[in-house]
Amino acid sequence: MESPLLQSPGAVAADAPDQEVAAHYGEPTQEQRALEAGTAFVDRSNRGVVRVSGPDRLSWLHSLLSQRLDVLKPFEPTEALLLSPNGHIEHHLYLIDDGEAVWAHVEPGTAPSLVDFLDRMRFMLRVEVADVSADYAVITGPPQDGGLAWPDVAGTETRIVPRADGFPADVRPAGIWAYEALRIAAYRPRFGRDTDHRTIPHEVGLVETAVHLNKGCYRGQETVARVHNLGRPPRRLVFLHLDGSVDRLPAQGDPVEIPGGRTVGVVGSSARHHELGPIALALVKRNVPVEGELLASGIAAAQEVVVSPDTGANAQITLRRRPAGRA
Repeated sequence: MESPLLQSPGAVAADAPDQEVAAHYGEPTQEQRALEAGTAFVDRSNRGVVRVSGPDRLSWLHSLLSQRLDVLKPFEPTEALLLSPNGHIEHHLYLIDDGEAVWAHVEPGTAPSLVDFLDRMRFMLRVEVADVSADYAVITGPPQDGGLAWPDVAGTETRIVPRADGFPADVRPAGIWAYEALRIAAYRPRFGRDTDHRTIPHEVGLVETAVHLNKGCYRGQETVARVHNLGRPPRRLVFLHLDGSVDRLPAQGDPVEIPGGRTVGVVGSSARHHELGPIALALVKRNVPVEGELLASGIAAAQEVVVSPDTGANAQITLRRRPAGRA
C-alpha cells in the first residue's frame, strides 16, 4: 500500500523492498539528524502488521517461535524468529501483547506468508490470526507514553498505529534512508537485507535479542542448540566503514573480498551516515581475520566485529553495539 506521504513536496520513493514509502523528502542528511535528535518521524507503513487473538495465543506462539512467550507480560515488547526445520530464518517478528491480542510487525510483503503458516498451525486451539496491514501502520519517531511500542535506534520508538489516525503533525517526516543509516550504525541486521535463505540466528547476532536458549521445543531448535553447544556458525555479521572518497555505495549482494580477490562474503545493507560517512553491514566467513582490510564491491572497507568468530560452542555472545541514543 503506497504511503500518502509520497505525495509530499520533495518526496522521493525508496527502492525495493521500501518502494511504497519515501527514501527522503529532499534533505536526507538533515532528516537523519532530526530523527536522531527526536524531532522527526519515519513512515514505515510498508511493513506488515499481524494480529493474533484468543486465549491460547501466547502458549501457541511460544510453541512455534524462538522466543519464550508463554510468560510475556502485557505491553512488554520482544522479538522472535520463525525458523525453518533446518534452523534458517524465515520471519523476524517484533511482538507485543496488549492483554487481548499479540501484535507483530514484519518485513514488507511478508505478512501474508506468515499468516498462511500460522493459520495452518492452529489446529483446534483457541486462536485467530489476521493480517491487519491495511488498517494499521508502523512509524518510528520520538518516544511517547503508552500504546504498542518498541524501543528502536538512537533513542527512537517504533509504534503500531491505526492508519485512520494519520501521521504525526508536530514533527517533520524523515525518509527511510534516515532510519536505515541509524539502524546500520547500531549494528542491527534487517531480515531480507542482511540475511539470505541460509542465515541462522547465531550468524547475525539474533540469538541475543530474539531467541530463548532454555525454552522448550520449537521448529528449528535443533540447529540453534547444536551451534550453541557444539560448534560455531559458518558466517558472521560485520560492520564496515567504507572509503569515503568513492562516490557510490555497494549494493545488496555485492561481493566482499580480501586483498588478492578471494570472495569471503556478501554486502547486506549500506547507507551514508551523517557522522560516520558511508557504512554497511555484511556477512563474511567466520574465519576471516577480524583485523583484516576488506573490499566491498571493490571499495576499501575497515571492519568492526559485530558477531564474534567464537560465537557458539557455549561461547558468550557479545555484540559491541553502539550506546543507546548514539549512532
